Amino acid sequence: MNEHLTRSALNAAERGWHVFPLRPDTKRPALHGETACPRTGPCASGHRKWEQRATTNPDRIRAAWAHAPFNVGIATGPSGLLVVDLDVPKDNSSTDAPDGAATFGVLCERTGQPVPRTRTVRTASGGLHLYFTAPAAVRLHNTAGTLAPLVDTRAWGGYVVAAGSTIDGAPYEALGPALLRPLPDWLKALLVPAHPANRPAPATAKRHRPYVDAALAKETAAVTTAREGQRNATLLRAGRALGRFVASGDLTRTEVEAALQGAGESAGLPMAECRATLRSALDWSITNNQTSTREAA
Repeated sequence: MNEHLTRSALNAAERGWHVFPLRPDTKRPALHGETACPRTGPCASGHRKWEQRATTNPDRIRAAWAHAPFNVGIATGPSGLLVVDLDVPKDNSSTDAPDGAATFGVLCERTGQPVPRTRTVRTASGGLHLYFTAPAAVRLHNTAGTLAPLVDTRAWGGYVVAAGSTIDGAPYEALGPALLRPLPDWLKALLVPAHPANRPAPATAKRHRPYVDAALAKETAAVTTAREGQRNATLLRAGRALGRFVASGDLTRTEVEAALQGAGESAGLPMAECRATLRSALDWSITNNQTSTREAA
């Protein structure tokens, strides 16, 4: 098994993709956290997270995978990748609920575009990963549900599990040809944030927009730099703090979710945990702040 996973890691590195070890049969990084950092080796000048330690060096890869049958994580940002993650509903009781592939297909149809054909990996849960080369002129980050329900993207601050890995015994498998295509322009247009000078803002938000943007940047940074053991609580506080701006119309829920989801995953929190925490925090904050606004009126 070690040999098979080592080969998967080396194959990815040969493509120029930066890899790092995940705990066997899971999605969780196998690297030490900040509180356990020995401040030696790669971390001699300070703790380095998985995105910073991901590598294409074959000697480092062989040395790392010699210790255990680690799954293979691909750090999408350093690898120049954007991966569209078409997920499946987590609630097995809703068997008729559309999955990410279906909602993405609707998005393509609505925009008059064919479903892109590119390198595709079937995930352990039955979803799909569509691999694209990321545009060089812009630095894209993770999104969660921005394009469509159950459609996420992984770029800077994110990673995907590589083909050849397994989760609870279920494999990640490459489907069809391995040809990797550039991110289509129409998808890029949906993912690149509008320039602030060209982005329409609600009339009531104009006076407060600099303060709102500062709050968004502050809370995002707090989540990104949160210490191990404090990350979920920091994410919860950030979601509640920014939820009041969603309630007031100064920010959209999508803006807040995309920023904090990417920050949480960059800090090392699992994608599903980030999603659940943000949903809870924003639902609570929006409900309570809307109530306060009505009472004040």
